[in-house]
Amino acid sequence: MRFLTLLPLAALVLTGIAPAPMAAQPGARRPAALDAEAICRPFLDASFGDSDSRGRYGPARALAPPPPPPPPSPQQPGAPAEAATDSEVVVTGRRIAEPNLTAVSPVTVVNSQEVQLRGTVRTQNLMNSGPQASAQAPGSYVRDPANRERYAGKEVAAVQAVAEAPVSTFAVDVDTGSYANVRRMLNAGEMPPQAAIRTEEMLNYFRYDYSAPRDRSRPFTITTDMTTTPWHPTTRLLRVGLRGYDVARSERPAANLVFLVDVSGSMEEPNKLPLVKCSLALLAERLSPRDRVSIVVYAGAAGRVLEPTSDKRRVLDVLARLRAGGSTAGAQGIQLAYETARAGMIEGGINRVVLATDGDFNVGVTNDQALIDMVERERAAGTTLTTLGYGTGTYNEAMMEQIADHGNGNYAYIDGPREAQKVLDQELASTLFTIAGDVKIQVEFNPAYVSEYRLIGYENRALAEQDFDNDAVDAGDIGAGHQVTALYEIVPAGSRGWLPGRRYPANRREASGMGNDELAWLRLRYKLPGENQSRLIERPVPAGLVRSARAPAGDTAFAAAVAAYSQRLRGDPLLANFSFADARRLAARADTRDPWRREFVGLTEAAERLTSERAGGAGR
Repeated sequence: MRFLTLLPLAALVLTGIAPAPMAAQPGARRPAALDAEAICRPFLDASFGDSDSRGRYGPARALAPPPPPPPPSPQQPGAPAEAATDSEVVVTGRRIAEPNLTAVSPVTVVNSQEVQLRGTVRTQNLMNSGPQASAQAPGSYVRDPANRERYAGKEVAAVQAVAEAPVSTFAVDVDTGSYANVRRMLNAGEMPPQAAIRTEEMLNYFRYDYSAPRDRSRPFTITTDMTTTPWHPTTRLLRVGLRGYDVARSERPAANLVFLVDVSGSMEEPNKLPLVKCSLALLAERLSPRDRVSIVVYAGAAGRVLEPTSDKRRVLDVLARLRAGGSTAGAQGIQLAYETARAGMIEGGINRVVLATDGDFNVGVTNDQALIDMVERERAAGTTLTTLGYGTGTYNEAMMEQIADHGNGNYAYIDGPREAQKVLDQELASTLFTIAGDVKIQVEFNPAYVSEYRLIGYENRALAEQDFDNDAVDAGDIGAGHQVTALYEIVPAGSRGWLPGRRYPANRREASGMGNDELAWLRLRYKLPGENQSRLIERPVPAGLVRSARAPAGDTAFAAAVAAYSQRLRGDPLLANFSFADARRLAARADTRDPWRREFVGLTEAAERLTSERAGGAGR
């Protein structure tokens, strides 16, 4: 087998050429039977707790990290790169020293920006808390001073009066990265910043009891139901659920995938590049002979280290030899990845770039909007984008989530091989194969039955009412087998709501509606693959749901528990005194034998414990 290495940084920058192949060193040792399990071995040797019938790992205790990879050999500026041996693929370039993200210093004085923690001090990074930093209790989110994680949170959605704003419109979202990222922080003993929490991604992390579509002409089913609200005696919870049709592996179209791997110096940590290699190896092993994989890497510069191939062994071989070092020319890497995808375009197939990084771009185009413009152009040309986030300290979730949305792909955060297997193995068809594009939901409430409402989550997916019928407006995509869940909290007409009364008669929210037994009118727009004109599904939501609403049980109880947990983390003032313990008791009304649901119960305990510790520390 022949291996590819990168030319020196200067050569790549000046000539723009791809790296040249190099013959293997004589007598070099090769792994006998390299597979995903071998690449993931440092993680698999740790305790995984529960496993399924195939002996695969499931969510359980935190994993022991693998040993760090050896540091790259030092190189003088401008010197030619050493030839890569059969044991590694190296990207040369300027090396940036990374801060020690675990080191903290003892303190004697604690000022207004610092919080005492077990004899050490960590500075609160208010920039990481997004627009809600002012609403967050002092010291509620403390990180190492060197932390540079970035989040782009939205404020909790406002309550709407039906008499003034009867229509709610939003794009679907099937990303799950927020849940896994929050899990990582809680497992590390840290409360997450409010800006990192998106309730819709928490809800959509789990599977619910929605019926499957009967045929592909209408690619998903729509489910609506209603319960009383556990945290408010006079409101009701309306659940809207979509479920896409499933695709057998043998029926999935051929895929042209470009693995775009960040191998810069910031990726040197055990939970970054080693976990990336494990994740992509799991994906590679699930590909069919019809699929093709290329690998592009970037550090101080970008280069292609594997030309398109259907040989899984070659893919695994190159993945196993990647190592980190250098600065982060991410935009240059994305450009080369898209060029590679275009060159190998499969008509009617899946053409996608899979970006694996901590999002720490510091060379070249670092402006998020410029990256968004690039991925939108490539999306229009037929190449979509999936982003996989890794690591801590330098993680740029704001960029990762946004470019995946604009690239008509999906975003996931990988905090361990369990999550990698979930996203890239168990949910492979959902991750790669889109069954409906630009999916939008619109709900028009009838003032005869509803006086006020609020959509829980989806703040960064909100659309203007006129955008619903505009096929030029981009919206969310649904993959094979995907589910989408949305919760509305509504105030039935005649019940006490959240909004105060108004003094002047002309300003009062008094509206009448026809009592036609329609609580609301639900509209759904979507495009089938390859089509530019959307299709419309319309259906009423019966008013009888209000009269028949009971306390949540089963799946509706679990969805409500996840929403409450998420909104409590966000500091939602409309949850009143509903606590993490209340969310945990609510989840217990559902079937929690599923390991992912059991893990959720444990996360409510972690959040409760950290909240209690924080309150105790503030009182001392």
